[in-house]
Amino acid sequence: MKRVLDMRIREIEINDYDEMYRLWTRIPGIGLSSADSRSNIQKFLLRNKGLSFLCLEGEKLIGTVLCGHDGRRGYIYHVAVDEDYRGKGIGRALVEKSLNQLKTEGINKCHLFVLVDNSIGNSFWTSLGWTKREDIFVYSKANLINKLQY
Repeated sequence: MKRVLDMRIREIEINDYDEMYRLWTRIPGIGLSSADSRSNIQKFLLRNKGLSFLCLEGEKLIGTVLCGHDGRRGYIYHVAVDEDYRGKGIGRALVEKSLNQLKTEGINKCHLFVLVDNSIGNSFWTSLGWTKREDIFVYSKANLINKLQY
């Protein structure tokens, strides 16, 4: 007999952080850094209220999506679904919820970043109809806070 899941999606709260971080560390292909500290995620959630969601089965966290925008473009991070729950539309539902919220805020285009060697992630986004960009490079700079020289 096929098991029926008792799933629900709700907005992420900072009290979910520890469980989310544990999920992220179990998912190959998710790049974590100091930007994913509790305090940084809390700032992100406050700045982007109503855009990031998680999926629960009962009380167990089984999926996440972090979503934000800069006023012009949306950005999606850390779409993660527990390996035991993949293929059930959870990732798609989380992404659609965030994209719908972006639309209500007047954001009509969204970007995301996937590591080159993340074959599961790349397949997922392709299956949802996202277009892999071939015309841009991503540049990054860390340690933006420097002592001023006088």
